[in-house]
Amino acid sequence: MDTQHLTHMANQIGSFFEAMPDHQEALAGITLHIKRFWEPRMRRALLQTLQQDAANLSPIVREALQADDSWQPAAR
Repeated sequence: MDTQHLTHMANQIGSFFEAMPDHQEALAGITLHIKRFWEPRMRRALLQTLQQDAANLSPIVREALQADDSWQPAAR
């Protein structure tokens, strides 16, 4: 999985939603879009990027993913 390409796509999604006047709605829109349209392995790779090297993710994408508890791995 090309994480650089996934990061670019996530940042494009973030740019689109960042224009929304309601910040919370923008954050929800980012995560909802990724959950609806990205296949599970893409979401897992993005989560791994978030955990290991989030520097290339835009601030709004990082915030959106960190604010949504369902992105966090389940506790065992």
